[in-house]
Amino acid sequence: MAREHYPTTAEVIEGARLLALRYPEVCRLRTVGRSRAGRPLLLLTVGHGSRNALVVAGPHANEAAVGGATVLHLANRIAADRERGDDDGTSWHFLLCIDPDGAALNEPWLSGPYTLRGHYEHFFRPCFAEQPEWLPAAGTPDPALPETRALLGVLDALRPVLQCSLHGIDVGGSFVQLTSDVPGVPERIGKSAAELDIPLESGSSDAFQWPSPGPGVYVMPPDGDPTTVGDGAHSTWAHARRYDGVTAIVEVPMWACDRIADISPHPAPDHALRAAGAALRRDLPRVARVLDNLDPQLVGADCPMLRTVKELVGIGPRLSADWDPAVRPPDAAPLPPMTTARVTSIEVYAQRIPLRAAAMLRRIADVPCVTALVDEWCAAYESAYRPRWVPVADQVEQQARSVIAVYEELRT
Repeated sequence: MAREHYPTTAEVIEGARLLALRYPEVCRLRTVGRSRAGRPLLLLTVGHGSRNALVVAGPHANEAAVGGATVLHLANRIAADRERGDDDGTSWHFLLCIDPDGAALNEPWLSGPYTLRGHYEHFFRPCFAEQPEWLPAAGTPDPALPETRALLGVLDALRPVLQCSLHGIDVGGSFVQLTSDVPGVPERIGKSAAELDIPLESGSSDAFQWPSPGPGVYVMPPDGDPTTVGDGAHSTWAHARRYDGVTAIVEVPMWACDRIADISPHPAPDHALRAAGAALRRDLPRVARVLDNLDPQLVGADCPMLRTVKELVGIGPRLSADWDPAVRPPDAAPLPPMTTARVTSIEVYAQRIPLRAAAMLRRIADVPCVTALVDEWCAAYESAYRPRWVPVADQVEQQARSVIAVYEELRT
């Protein structure tokens, strides 16, 4: 049996080059920009249709590998279809990795072993302002990131009917966020997830107050709705709306947590939410105290990892304001029905964020007190959710099927 393998960005690029050589009549590979470190931002186009679909891999640096694998999977499939004359008039465009600089900092993990502790041994995710999908607030200057400018340029040139942003999570389930409702998608992704034994994330904390037309699918509220604040606000996801396009954010897990699909009422939601909020307010300050006590020479100069650690420990108290009864504003909107799935997603989030901060601090300063935090929290994470590994091929298959499901249902 072949060993499981996530591709590096270089391997994704090489796969795209080989595909363009194999199907020169239908595939084209070009550079659409450069990263902050000068790495090329490459766009693989398959087909010559007048209608366009765009797939973006690597919007979050820690999720680039599964997205890159999915891009190659889809591009190979569509190129073979076009070569034999199966053409529905759509050109598919694949941004191979929109944040290659960040992806490079995660790549030591890609050779395995694929364990939760191994994942966090080499974890990196940039701070909010350095993630290419996010736009500056209205009235501020043009995006500073060259990656963001490149993505906006591609969107404006293609005016795609569909943009798919490929994401992944460590522990949880599969789900799709849409900028507009697309009937038929919940049934399609649900069937695929069941076949692959991947739970649907049926109460995602990423879309806590968003409408859900079915398990594992969430629809972004209109611009100006307060529930879009966070992941949906000021993002390139909404940019395609100006061309009547739809964006799908497609998430797949590395490790499955079956409780994330349980839509039965949680037996004690108030207690569970308070405990999750208290854990966030306890654990992020622990990271902050460790950071403050480290020798400045050991920590070194400012760097991407340090900026993210400081951001996470700085915003920690605000992260639970949407759902923790202990700190929610009195005039806040009512909580949605608190199912086991929804509470579990919040509990996972409350453990994930401090672990990320500690893991990146360990990469800055590999000292016993930091390593102890990572070891302790990884063990607690595994103990709490009993996550089971989802084979890489199944992660890719679920993500690819979700992309095709949105595309095909959008066209019906």
